[in-house]
Amino acid sequence: MSMELRKAIEQISKDRGINKELLVDTLEEAVRSSVVRKYGDDLDIEVRYDNDVGEIMVYQFKTVTEQVENHSTQITLEEARIHDASVQLDDEVGFRMDIKDLGRIAAQSAKQVIIQRMRDAEQEIIFEEYKDRKGEVVSGIIQRRDRAGWIINLGRTEALLPKEEQIAKEHYKRGDRIQAYLIDVRKEGRGPQVIVSRSHPEYMVALFKREVPEVDDGTVKVMGVARDPGSRTKVSVMSKDRDVDPVGACVGVRGSRIQNIVQELRGERIDIVVWSPEIATYAKNALSPAIVSRITVDEDENLLEVVVPDDQLTLAIGRKGQNVKLAAKLLSWRIDISTESRHMERNAGLKGMEQLASVAEVPLDYFLEAGISSAEELVHSEESTLLSIPGMTQEKISDIRSAFNFLNLGAYSEKDHNAAETDLNQNADAAEPESGDSSRPE
Repeated sequence: MSMELRKAIEQISKDRGINKELLVDTLEEAVRSSVVRKYGDDLDIEVRYDNDVGEIMVYQFKTVTEQVENHSTQITLEEARIHDASVQLDDEVGFRMDIKDLGRIAAQSAKQVIIQRMRDAEQEIIFEEYKDRKGEVVSGIIQRRDRAGWIINLGRTEALLPKEEQIAKEHYKRGDRIQAYLIDVRKEGRGPQVIVSRSHPEYMVALFKREVPEVDDGTVKVMGVARDPGSRTKVSVMSKDRDVDPVGACVGVRGSRIQNIVQELRGERIDIVVWSPEIATYAKNALSPAIVSRITVDEDENLLEVVVPDDQLTLAIGRKGQNVKLAAKLLSWRIDISTESRHMERNAGLKGMEQLASVAEVPLDYFLEAGISSAEELVHSEESTLLSIPGMTQEKISDIRSAFNFLNLGAYSEKDHNAAETDLNQNADAAEPESGDSSRPE
């Protein structure tokens, strides 16, 4: 029987990967718990496993006294000297207990403690293994669905793919093999909870590292990711080697590398953007495939005012505003897009506003803060509105209206607008590439 216990400990240690000393401690604690449950918790006992004989030894200790008040903890001098002739009063005497009669309930208790401790030890091993794997791509099989999300079998443990970390357009069924990005490992009562994601921006970075050797070795660096999971993503990249084209490296021969990532994400469109330290250049790249005419940078407001040809506005904004939203997210700047014709109108209006503000000797910003953005709005504003502007008087209002008529500022006229639009269309036609020329400049 004793040899069987030793073999069992060694076998469990080998099969479960649990430290042998931890198993012995667990076994000793289980036996202690059983003894206390059967005989009471006022016993002074010591439980020790003897590896040489493969047995659990239980010793009970009693104090030698003249009169015994508690038979569980005390013993008379006469009784003690039967076991040890040299014992004296107040000494502690140890006796080996017979644990064979612990009974069925006590034995079951010991078994439950052992099982629980073994489970705890296994969970601790799993936690230690996965806590250092955050940021990795893991693979598993869809097992079941619960209220929190999908449960994925990773082999040694399970992972949770929460609803908020899923891609909305994807649908799974039991038995599907799936890959995901490990974002967290939490200690919980039922064991470690491994949390994975398919919508996290860093999942895109991990896929690029896996598919593009230049990204994995650091030659090409991913500078930013903006995702609309399942639909479209913009990834900005830069190269640390002048001889390595970051876009070409990520795309691969005939698009092989990028297609592997697109297939893994089930058709998600990926735009690869060249990163630049110059925010205006970076913004032009981020708004691709739209062509940008000019960009004004307002660092105080963290705002980019972007002007595009009239026929590029839809492309720049994108379906449901997706292109400009992703670009703004990638840049961490606000983006205001307008067409060239609208920009010309605005500039003409502001030029007239500047002239009228000069006549009134009132800063232009005061009018703009009052919500007046054109010469016509200024002239036709209510007097109460104008008088609320600092520095404005009845006399200055009269001067502004006289100057408006004298300078003919009602015109950014229809004639001027049509002329500007004609010039714009001519410029656009001249800049239009020849049919079939879609090559990228070397």
